Amino acid sequence: MLAAAGLSGASNILGRVFVASAPQRMGDGPSRNRVTPMGDIVAIPLRGAWTGNRGILHSGREIVRFHGSDLWITCALEFRGRWREQWQPHHFTWLFFHDEAVSFAAGHRPCAECRRASYNAYQTAWAEGLGTEVPRAGAINKRLHAERIVPGTHRRRLHEGAWPDLPDGAFVRLDTGRPAVVAGAHLAEWTTEGYRDRHRRPQHGTAQLITPPATVAALRAGYLVQIDDGAR
Repeated sequence: MLAAAGLSGASNILGRVFVASAPQRMGDGPSRNRVTPMGDIVAIPLRGAWTGNRGILHSGREIVRFHGSDLWITCALEFRGRWREQWQPHHFTWLFFHDEAVSFAAGHRPCAECRRASYNAYQTAWAEGLGTEVPRAGAINKRLHAERIVPGTHRRRLHEGAWPDLPDGAFVRLDTGRPAVVAGAHLAEWTTEGYRDRHRRPQHGTAQLITPPATVAALRAGYLVQIDDGAR
């Protein structure tokens, strides 16, 4: 996928800094193109390390639908010098993610074009984690869509996961309703300003899992997801 204008980026997992920004009119606030771990599209100033899309979601500069298809991808902010302006009619709506763990929680996967190495690693880890053959993109998209959305609605699905089995990078919903990422022995709450409060990770019981189980299986099998340093 092509890089999009709209948000400045942080370093990605390869250590390169990508920036994709567009001028805003005086007095403008943040655009509604940032994605939360629950998959909601919101207007917040939080910077994004990744872009991506889930189809044509906008009319003018307004978000008018939740998704356009089952193809939800996470892209690099820069790819071969390509550039596309945000909010173009009849073009994908570019979305932005604080880190890759947030994009995975929202239900996206690595793009097979601009992030080919990451996509291949995700495919391989998916197959190992689920005990299947290496899947084609369409099969990945179909399963992720079933795991992230309640059929026939736009409501997010949550899943159960045993606390000891959750890998780093998996997102859970706390009893307070807030999302938090697993980072070693603790959980870091995600907020609209980045990662904040930390909590000791439970050793027993069941978590409310936000990240789709198939992606969790890929993380458990060794996919190295990028997590913002603020969670550590």
